[in-house]
Amino acid sequence: MDLKLTPLAGCFGARVDHDLTASTEPDLAEVLTSALYRHRLLIFPNQHLNHADLLAASGLFGTVDTDVDRLYAVSGFPGITMVSNIVEDNAHIGIYDGDHEEEWHADNSFKAALTRATILYSVITPAHGGETRFADATQAYAGLPAEVKQRIEDLRAVHSIQQLAVRQSEASAGQSSAAAGTLAGRAEVEHPLAPVHSITGARSLLLGSMVVKAVVGLAKQESSQLLAELLAHTTSAPYTHSHRWQQGDVVVWDNHAVLHTASPCDSTRYRRLLYRTAVR
Repeated sequence: MDLKLTPLAGCFGARVDHDLTASTEPDLAEVLTSALYRHRLLIFPNQHLNHADLLAASGLFGTVDTDVDRLYAVSGFPGITMVSNIVEDNAHIGIYDGDHEEEWHADNSFKAALTRATILYSVITPAHGGETRFADATQAYAGLPAEVKQRIEDLRAVHSIQQLAVRQSEASAGQSSAAAGTLAGRAEVEHPLAPVHSITGARSLLLGSMVVKAVVGLAKQESSQLLAELLAHTTSAPYTHSHRWQQGDVVVWDNHAVLHTASPCDSTRYRRLLYRTAVR
């Protein structure tokens, strides 16, 4: 089947004009996953999905991950969680990042098995703020000097949800989704600093300004400096795209190839609600 794909301005990403509730074509999953690995970021505008539709659409990209934070899960729909700044009965109804810039990260890098792709569906969209910024960690790796590639080829880094909880709390006046959620007790894990993608064979930079604790085998100062330099390079203008959400947008990205972060949103003025799934 043919999809109407329009590449975004820049080095990665594409808009896909396709109704995700019309998913009966037998080769749709293959076409969409191929497009995802080619473009790394797909944007589907003007969608009208219920929870069952979202799970079905997510299943086109892989097996929906049901190992989610139960505190923010949608009852009766395993694998769907809420991302929101909305407070009801003095409690956040969804995973939240406060009113400040969120940290750059790859989803669930604190798990031993990294999420393959993440899907976000916007249902309440703020008039100002709340954009999601994406960084092409594949092209960023490709753009490194040869000596840096050689230096980091075999390095590994420690990813820690405990560190994420502490850093979020420090940045957001004591508020932390990681600390409050049901995944907070996960043990630290190690991942390669520049892993090879299992499908495309390309290397990317796996970073996270709050969740990556240290580079294994390096002194603290050397580790911090290396991580900061790599993140600054990866999130520089040539490799980034900022998505301004519209109600009904579905955005899918290759979590092995792309980092992301949320821009600030004033929760005292604007409400924000997205539904999130991940596939493995």
